[in-house]
Amino acid sequence: MGEPLFELPRAGLRFDADDPVLARAAWSRIAEPGDPVAGALVGNLGPAGALDWLVDAARAPERAGAVLRRIGGGTANPGGRTDAPGHLLGPAVEGPSAFGTRAAGLVVAAVRRWAPRLERLDPEGELAVLARYGGTFLTPDDPRWPTTFAGLGAAAPLCLWVRGDPDLARLAERSVSLVGSRACTDYGIRVTRSLACGLADRGFTIVSGGANGIDAEAHRGALVSGAPTMAFLAGGVDRLYPASNTDLLRRTIEQGAVVAEAPPGSVPGKQRFLKRNRLIASLTSGTVVVEASVRSGALSTANHAVALLRPLGVVPGPVTSMASAGCHELLRRGAAVCVTDAAEAAELVGDVGETAPQRRGESRPGDDLDAAGKAVLDALPVRKPAHERSIARAAGVALGDATGALGLLELMGLAEQKDGGWLRR
Repeated sequence: MGEPLFELPRAGLRFDADDPVLARAAWSRIAEPGDPVAGALVGNLGPAGALDWLVDAARAPERAGAVLRRIGGGTANPGGRTDAPGHLLGPAVEGPSAFGTRAAGLVVAAVRRWAPRLERLDPEGELAVLARYGGTFLTPDDPRWPTTFAGLGAAAPLCLWVRGDPDLARLAERSVSLVGSRACTDYGIRVTRSLACGLADRGFTIVSGGANGIDAEAHRGALVSGAPTMAFLAGGVDRLYPASNTDLLRRTIEQGAVVAEAPPGSVPGKQRFLKRNRLIASLTSGTVVVEASVRSGALSTANHAVALLRPLGVVPGPVTSMASAGCHELLRRGAAVCVTDAAEAAELVGDVGETAPQRRGESRPGDDLDAAGKAVLDALPVRKPAHERSIARAAGVALGDATGALGLLELMGLAEQKDGGWLRR
């Protein structure tokens, strides 16, 4: 028998592990955001069943490993629970296989990294903290849960801790993500404010990450316009981060929502920042990257949007600006389309009835002429008058067409008769 991976009192966990809400809250502490092994386990066994299996596996890891090697589907106990979750990571196969060994290894490794967190689980305490802040604990079976997360598969969030409006499904119905670098330029700030205000005026929820720079300006634009906005945090919702944006995030709570995957008390870290980007990309109808360098975390959000086949737009910047180099790379790869204003951003996400105005250069006399008229206008001399036949020959049109075109050009003030011939006016 192998050594247990954690110490657990004989009475077991310090809370009712059969309660699906407490079990799901516990899983948000046990597994890091976006853990596909945890997602597959909970999705197939349910939060309580998955937690029960994990406790057994952590107490006797060698027995769990032996069961997992039988990857062909697991053994169901009388209660209907499957004892081997290894098959959840892919199609069932019979007998030993490279896939089976690999899947079993993934689950065993997951048990080893989860087990240390079992000893101090306190989902009831974390839910109490959320309640003190007037927050809401959302689970996938809640009607207010955004269905757009389904595109993430096993990496979808197990639950969400929310402060503010808990109806995320309603907020997500008409939403756009605006993201970009923390180290933004004045140009990026101006464009972000314009985009956020324009989209807010069109009834969109503005979604971003609450960080300094482009994220903060996106939230501010929505708040100024009186529109809802959502901020996804990398830590707990009780720790509004960064501290410099505390007032901004409090206003976001009042006018929209602040959302986290990790429970209260969780500290933001680099990997959690990157993981939360998948939520920003998957929640909304499309993403616009306003300004991003080649190593900006905003490109992580962009890559998630591409992987999810969601519309992706980028705002171009000066070709000499390193702050826009990441945006230009996305354009060069053909991964995104160019967005320059709110109308184009709305068109990007398929807003019904919204078509960005076609941009044309300065209008010039003769732009509305047909092909014959333009040819005759080009053939008109500037200094010495020419006869109609000469003009028709130079323009390459029939004499009758030239005569008709000259009459029209005269009415438009583009041609005049002089000394028995025609000149360009």
